[in-house]
Amino acid sequence: MKVHISLIIILLLSVFCTRAQEIFTPALKSSSAFNAGENLTYQIRYGFIVGGLTTFTLSEELYNEKIVYHARVIGETTGMANTLYNVRDVYESWFDKETNLPFKQTRDIKEGHYTKYNEVTYDRLNNTVSSKLSGVHTVPEKILDLTSTFYYLRRIDFSKMKEGEVIFVNMYFADEIFPFRLRFKGKETIRTKFGKISCIKICPVVEVGRMFKTQDDLTFWLTDDENHLPVLVKMDISVVGSVMLKLVKFENTVNQMVFFQEE
Repeated sequence: MKVHISLIIILLLSVFCTRAQEIFTPALKSSSAFNAGENLTYQIRYGFIVGGLTTFTLSEELYNEKIVYHARVIGETTGMANTLYNVRDVYESWFDKETNLPFKQTRDIKEGHYTKYNEVTYDRLNNTVSSKLSGVHTVPEKILDLTSTFYYLRRIDFSKMKEGEVIFVNMYFADEIFPFRLRFKGKETIRTKFGKISCIKICPVVEVGRMFKTQDDLTFWLTDDENHLPVLVKMDISVVGSVMLKLVKFENTVNQMVFFQEE
């Protein structure tokens, strides 16, 4: 089965509740969760099959005379999956170090013989985006892109949230607006390849029945420390099966990761 980052993203965004057009909440805390030089690698698994790897790299760059974060996400098939499908999807975002709002994003897709490239820039004063493929579009205030959303979630002050509260984010992806919500589900200790670690548990609010049987069929676990590093994403999707993204390597995290071994 063809399991890669674009398929997962499209499936997920198609089932998020998308009725509201509010500004994202809660507000961000100061950027202490990540810094330039951080490198993360996730393994994509379909059941017992390894479908590929996704890597996140973060650097600083000069953009319009301003120092910004430049995040690069590469999702690619490996092993037999690469022989069959040869997928390499690259997503990039240039976003503000304080507000986390993107100035520019690119999407470079290569899936077998299919290729697609797009570049989107953001006009924050007029709340519009300019897409090389589809022109200018009006968007909600403070809209994020796919990659900056990953880093936005890591800057939330979960200590000020109550269990059951909802995080709201507007995202611009593939020339569409995707508003979605994630519910804070408290804390849970999980096992990883590095040992056990205390995590913050959040579940996107999805429409039950189309691809998910219950509202708990999609879960994110972020480390319950200053890094708020995603260590596991688990999806039980009716049309695909069980898909997991597991952290398998991390480098240059701002804060020390604290794992403990089984007793």
